[in-house]
Amino acid sequence: MYEVYADLHVHIGRSNKNKPIKITASSSLNFSNIAHECINRKGIDIVGIIDCASPYVIEDIEEFLRNGDAYELDDGGILYKDKVCIILGSEIETSEINDDGNTGSAHNLCYFPTLSDIKRFSSEMSKHIKNITLSSQRADISAYNLIDIVEKYNGILIPAHAFTPHKSFYGNCTSRLERIFKEKYNKVLAIELGLSSDTYLADCISELENKNFITNSDAHSLPRIAREYNKMLVDNVSYKELIKAIKNEDGRKIVANYGLDPKLGKYHRTYCETCKKNITGNPPVKRCNTCDSKNITMGVLDRIELIKDKNESISPKNRQKYIYQIPLSFIPGIGQKTINKLLENFGTEMNIIHNTSYEQLEKVVGSSTAKNIENARSGNVTIQSGGGGVYGKINT
Repeated sequence: MYEVYADLHVHIGRSNKNKPIKITASSSLNFSNIAHECINRKGIDIVGIIDCASPYVIEDIEEFLRNGDAYELDDGGILYKDKVCIILGSEIETSEINDDGNTGSAHNLCYFPTLSDIKRFSSEMSKHIKNITLSSQRADISAYNLIDIVEKYNGILIPAHAFTPHKSFYGNCTSRLERIFKEKYNKVLAIELGLSSDTYLADCISELENKNFITNSDAHSLPRIAREYNKMLVDNVSYKELIKAIKNEDGRKIVANYGLDPKLGKYHRTYCETCKKNITGNPPVKRCNTCDSKNITMGVLDRIELIKDKNESISPKNRQKYIYQIPLSFIPGIGQKTINKLLENFGTEMNIIHNTSYEQLEKVVGSSTAKNIENARSGNVTIQSGGGGVYGKINT
């Protein structure tokens, strides 16, 4: 067995025929470009593309397979140039009744082993979604019903960015996942933490003690791929091995989650929509301490403080490490030209972040930039918290 890097939440902006898929994503995000980016720039071994239920994307996948550089694996997934395994997924928005009895909505990541499986899933979901060609569309069913449909086509369901204030289970639907999934809760193998949360925060909720955690980029552009990712121990890159790692089966496992410090996430603290600023103070913040308004977007930190049922965060013994990882693009003084220069010399971002020494960096980009990278890798930075849809900032 060996270790690989996996980012399981990457969007497609437009199809090869320029059809819109994820409206808010870059048009350069298409199936082939994502595969190319993972191999040649990111160093990602397993990538989950989560707009593959769109009939336009299915057409692109079929063309991608016909070109000869990629083929479907017997154990699931598509192997591209014998280097990166593409996992076919779909992000579905479900309709939920929240704790207050009102209608809420949450995003779900659904992964499938084969193109045939996701084509059949797409066909069935077109009965529950008005426009199946677009990404992350609202279905007329709850996740309680969706998980059965996903299993029918050999897939698994993972709650997406589980704590964000918009389109997530804990963020705007419920204080407990088990209330949504009921007797099917044991079928939920893992949750996606999201950019504004981490293991420490999530492990304040006792019902998550037997769930694995994954960290993914939710990339809406090519450079954002792998801003969060997972290190996994597997026997090969395939859908079957990925699921075993998520389940901690047969020695396969998630070794570590690499994610942003939650303060860098764009929904970490509560934001006053009237004053247009983050609200400081001890969480949970429920109203603005400047104008006393309740017109707020509640931050992840404040929401977890509100719904947690443990006095302190205690992780189960088998919980993987959460390692704070600052992407190159977040580091002050590093623009696209510098990133390109680093890639020309060191191959991939994974290699730059994990394997390149300070001395090697200094020779290529100089002492000031090398020091900024080293400080980011070691956590020797101060961060201004994000909120209200604006990312946090690293202060030099």
